[in-house]
Amino acid sequence: MAFGDLLDQVGSTGRFQILHVTLLCIPVLLMASHNLLQNFVAVVPPHFCSAHSNVSQSLRPEEILRITVPLDAKGKPHRCKRYAAPQWHLLNKNETTDYWEYEQLEDVDVQGCKEGWSYNMTERSSTIISDWHLVCDLRSLKQMGQTVYMGGVLVGAFVFGGLSDRYGRRILLLFSHLLMAVSGTCAAFAPSFSVFCLFRFGCGMALSGLGLNTFSLIVEWIPTRVRTVVGTTTGYCYTVGQLILVGLAYFIRDWRWLTLTVSLPFYIFFLYSWWFHESSRWLALNNKPELAVKNLKSVAKINGRQEEGEKIDINMLQESMKKEMSSTGGSYNALDLFRTPRMRIMTASLSAVWLSTSFAYYGLAMDLQKFGVDIYLIQVIFGAVDIPAKVVITVSMSFIGRRPSQCGALIIAGITILVNLLVPHDKEIVRTCLAVMGKGCLAASFNCCYLYTGELYPTIIRQTGMGWVSMMARVGAMVAPMILLTADYITWLPGLIYGGAPILSGLAGIYLPETLGSPLPDTIQDVEERGSGLRSKMSRKAASILQDKQSHLLKQVA
Repeated sequence: MAFGDLLDQVGSTGRFQILHVTLLCIPVLLMASHNLLQNFVAVVPPHFCSAHSNVSQSLRPEEILRITVPLDAKGKPHRCKRYAAPQWHLLNKNETTDYWEYEQLEDVDVQGCKEGWSYNMTERSSTIISDWHLVCDLRSLKQMGQTVYMGGVLVGAFVFGGLSDRYGRRILLLFSHLLMAVSGTCAAFAPSFSVFCLFRFGCGMALSGLGLNTFSLIVEWIPTRVRTVVGTTTGYCYTVGQLILVGLAYFIRDWRWLTLTVSLPFYIFFLYSWWFHESSRWLALNNKPELAVKNLKSVAKINGRQEEGEKIDINMLQESMKKEMSSTGGSYNALDLFRTPRMRIMTASLSAVWLSTSFAYYGLAMDLQKFGVDIYLIQVIFGAVDIPAKVVITVSMSFIGRRPSQCGALIIAGITILVNLLVPHDKEIVRTCLAVMGKGCLAASFNCCYLYTGELYPTIIRQTGMGWVSMMARVGAMVAPMILLTADYITWLPGLIYGGAPILSGLAGIYLPETLGSPLPDTIQDVEERGSGLRSKMSRKAASILQDKQSHLLKQVA
């Protein structure tokens, strides 16, 4: 009897699993809100230098702007400079002449915004940009804020990943809910940008803890036959969460209230998470058979199979876990990902795939204002495109194969981003359509990454491999916001980098072996024998046929 048989005995798809998975998936709806929160709390409103103190406020806003702010190189009011003294003579110009038609005054002293900035807050009532004046010389701090958050996600993966294997999934999930609630609440009331970043770092750590332990608790309490369906459903919860964020941001225009709104529900999640059952599989593997049996009996009772549950004892549990215990024998670490030739090629290719997917994904998703379209509309479109993208990639993986699906999604995404560089800025609809297509391909690439990577790494080191590529993805997410700063020097450079990275990694993916219809490898030796992705499927099939014929001949001789 295997552990899966014990799970079937107490009910593997009963009331417990339905309630368990549902309650675990609800917080996933708000994970997207924290990941993409920067799009709304850090909106950069139109801003200009505040007028001189001797300028009468009785003047109309356009008149104040005319005598205060010079034009920039593009012929628009400068956002970071003002005249050293008001240019009163400009008020004598024909009032019907538009401000933009005035030529830049020569030989007139200009200065920085010594008295602060004036903001046009028609889009949002307040943002971290307007509250802490993160403009002009401080504009890079906007991207730094998102990088700090992603840094928290990276650190959280290290911390919570190891702790959950030592102390259990349930206790770490409880702590992650509480950390998200407290950090989010404190971030909403942060008195300064540095304090805001500190607590956003905490939110990032909590997000990693939520993702890792939610996934573990789901898959360890459900049978193998429904994992694909449940995994897809969980992924769609994140997609729906993107749409929920748009609705909240549309009606809550103050950044503090919005941050608080997406954080307070985690107090509720923390309270009902005490009901969750720790994984009996983890308890048995960590020498806690009594608690494992107790949880299995509790599940049997909830599923209406109390009599079957009473038959389970410690001896039966230990007998069912023999195979799992034997597969965990030996000591393996991250160095084993690079120890043999095939493992080195595979890990290098997967690292490139994960890093570029995350890098380009957040490069597109975290800079909505550049498209010149309503940010609420573009976020809805960006979120909704994930739905058909995940359906298409799922069908493609099932019929065409994992490798062509992964490489194709990345290369198409990169091409659309690069083509977007050639589209004039006034063609907003075309630019938006190309960006949506690219984002959909990257979302599909993410969907493929998780399944493909799990099938490539052997059982004995699969979690280590998943942890490594997840770390590479978070590195990409951290770097992505900072690349936007290069636009200050070369306007088209960010797009070139965001588009080039997926294409290069798509080409690197060619070196990965195909896994469609292949059994999961259990050892590193299995990976080495399977070979690299450069070997054609036909040659592998031919080798298999030849091996079968040889075996048949040997049997006849014997």
